[in-house]
Amino acid sequence: MSATPYIFDVSGAAGFEQLVIENSFHKPVLVDFWAEWCAPCKALMPLLAQIAESYQGELLLAKVNCDVEQDIVMRFGIRTLPTVVLFKDGQPVDGFAGAQPESAIRAMLEPHVAQPVAPEADLLESAQALFAAGQIGEAENLLKQLLSEDNTNAPALILYARCLAERGELTEAEAVLDAVKGDEHKQALAGARAQLTFLRQAADLPEVASLKSRLAQNAEDDEAAYQLAIQQLARQQYEAALDGLLRLFVRNRSYADGLTHKTLLQVFDLLGNDHPLVTLYRRKLYQAIY
Repeated sequence: MSATPYIFDVSGAAGFEQLVIENSFHKPVLVDFWAEWCAPCKALMPLLAQIAESYQGELLLAKVNCDVEQDIVMRFGIRTLPTVVLFKDGQPVDGFAGAQPESAIRAMLEPHVAQPVAPEADLLESAQALFAAGQIGEAENLLKQLLSEDNTNAPALILYARCLAERGELTEAEAVLDAVKGDEHKQALAGARAQLTFLRQAADLPEVASLKSRLAQNAEDDEAAYQLAIQQLARQQYEAALDGLLRLFVRNRSYADGLTHKTLLQVFDLLGNDHPLVTLYRRKLYQAIY
């Protein structure tokens, strides 16, 4: 008997009726027909258990020892071991014979078994990872799922606003940020608002190629250097932007009444204190000031 309630052994026709047939009206039941002498059966069994456990109760796994349960074997005409059959609503709906790779088994299960609902923290972490990887649409889908259950979740609202901003939906993003309550996530909120600011500013600035051309002609063109950094921030080219802003600050810290210093701090908010670029450029900024 398995330590998990999702996996169990079946004994006798009555046990099969109760544990497989009746259970299958509530959850799909994967039945593993195996035998002690069958090496492929023993190789497949732990993989099936791992898959069943990953569904967190949305899939049950029943094990039938064919050497013992001959009546069940005859009832379903099992001729090859291992044989795996998926039961749903009292009927066999799919299955396979012989050892199969995990990908094939999951593909077989996918149309029949509901995906387990991930805890909120897992959904948010997954969305954050997708956003960081540039997979904005995928992150947005997870956040919508999370916010459908709790539309006051501040970290999810802030990240959702950043997804909208990356798609150019700046007005909608600002409305979402306005819905965030409390000061607990003040820095993340400031970072998201900074992102909106950079995107809005970039829309009214000259193209990157034009700004680079100006700097090639005059490396001390402070306006072009600052505007190029804003364009880079809008494109998430953070290291290049920080480098340009820091060089501008060192060269002319009073540019536009200290605008460069203010922008550097906004970028730090945008990326967060734990980001390696923030650690590096905060130290460089401190050294430049003192």
